[in-house]
Amino acid sequence: MHILILGATGRTGRILLFEALKRGHKVTILISHKGALRISPELVEVYEGTPLNKFTLADAMKGCDVVLSALNISRVSDFPWSKLRTSKDFLSESMGHILEAARENKVKRIIITTAWGVAETYKDIPFWFRWLIKNSNIKYPYYDHGKQEQLLQSSNMNWTIVRPVGLTDSMRPREVKVTIDNKPKPSLTISRRNLALFMLDVLEKNLYNRQCPVISEK
Repeated sequence: MHILILGATGRTGRILLFEALKRGHKVTILISHKGALRISPELVEVYEGTPLNKFTLADAMKGCDVVLSALNISRVSDFPWSKLRTSKDFLSESMGHILEAARENKVKRIIITTAWGVAETYKDIPFWFRWLIKNSNIKYPYYDHGKQEQLLQSSNMNWTIVRPVGLTDSMRPREVKVTIDNKPKPSLTISRRNLALFMLDVLEKNLYNRQCPVISEK
């Protein structure tokens, strides 16, 4: 398939890009700076810009079958109170443009990753993490992920919203546990690699249409 990957220079997006190419997909990416690309530019079709520019986004989406998004609101460090790099509504504003460009280009399949703890799953996460979301800058991506999800869920797209638990950088293969409506109860971590592989499995096997699976490792 021809995939547009958004967030391809992030920690999860880089793995998603690599694994998509490894599986033989044609890949287009939209990135802020071409200098951030860590693979040969001959392997992918590269557009420079952000999803906040609806015209560049629409150009990048031409000819694509599906959009995979690993976008997030980033901070200058992993410290929960560190300053934001992106605007507080980056995700929801981007999703508005994504949906508009998808309709224009007749793209019907959109798969995004958000987080366990977004929307109705907020009640399912540990109490200490609810406190952290409420009292630190972590709240901004969680709130805007919720807005992003609502926009996608209200569309006529064939969407899947993947909600991983806490992300690690482990490269060790582990079996993935899928949780729907908090059953079975998820564990607390999953690797970025397993998240990327799961998103590609969802695409290739046409899984979890119009659903929001929480994923963790067994």
